[in-house]
Amino acid sequence: MPLVPMKELLTRAEKQNCAVGAFSVGNMEMVRGVLRAAQEKNQPVILQIAEKRLASSPLALMAPMMVSAAKNASVDVAVHLDHGLTVACVKEALQYGFTSVMLDASLLPFDENISITKEVVAMAAAYGATTEAELGVVGGNEGDTAKHEIQCTDPQKAKEFVERTGVDALAVAIGNAHGNYPVLPELRFDILQQIRQTVSCPLVLHGGTGMSDFQFRKAISLGIRKINIATASFDALANAAQKYLAGCDTPDYFQLSEEMVRGVAANVARHLQIFSNR
Repeated sequence: MPLVPMKELLTRAEKQNCAVGAFSVGNMEMVRGVLRAAQEKNQPVILQIAEKRLASSPLALMAPMMVSAAKNASVDVAVHLDHGLTVACVKEALQYGFTSVMLDASLLPFDENISITKEVVAMAAAYGATTEAELGVVGGNEGDTAKHEIQCTDPQKAKEFVERTGVDALAVAIGNAHGNYPVLPELRFDILQQIRQTVSCPLVLHGGTGMSDFQFRKAISLGIRKINIATASFDALANAAQKYLAGCDTPDYFQLSEEMVRGVAANVARHLQIFSNR
C-alpha cells in the first residue's frame, strides 16, 4: 500500500463514520508495533511524532524510518508531524516525505495563529501534504514541563479560523488533555456538537490516553475523525520492558525488543478496534 496524505484517510473515515488512529512513536519498536497492529486489523493508521520529542528521538533518524515503514506496509499509512512548534521543523518534516504536518500556534493570539497557519498551509500544499492546526488549548503538556490550562474551542472562532486558513483538519479543545488523566475527563460534547455544525473540515481529538470507550464513540459520532494516542503507547512499551526484565536473570536484547513491539501493538490494536466503530 502507498504512503498516503492524511486527508485521504480522514475523508474515508468521514464516509465510514469512524476515526483514524494517530499513534506517536519514539523508536523502532514503536514504529513496528503500530504497523503490526494496523496490518493485523487491516486498518489504515497514522504514524506521528511531536517536535518536543525530537530531543530524544531525532527527526534525522526517525523520519526516514517512519516514511520507509509506511511505504512498505500492507495498509495505507500517513506520516504526520504532531505539534510542530516552528516553521523550520515543519519544512524539514515535509522534506523528509511526511504526508501531513501540524503547526501548533494555539497559544498565540487568534490572528497570529491564523497568519502562521496560512503560511504552513501554503508550504504543505507545495508538497501535496495535509495540514492540521489547533484552536483553543488542549490541557496538560506535550513533552515539556509547562502545564497548559484547558481553554475550550469557540465554535464561531473555529468557523472563521478554518475559512481564513484553509486548514485540512482542526484539533479542538473540549476538556481533553495530554498525558494521563488523574480521573476520567468531563468532555464538553455540547461544544463539540456546535463546532461540528459550524466547521466543514474533519475534527481531531488530542489527549486520547485514558478516555473511555463511550467517550471515544460519542466523539466519533459528533465528527471526530482523527484520535491521537501517545502516552498510552509510551507506557505500554515501558511496561512491557519492565515486565520482561523482571522475569529473567539474563536479559536478551532481541527478546526485549520483541516484547516492546508486542506491548505497543496490543495497545494500538485495542484502540483501533474502538476507533473503527464496529
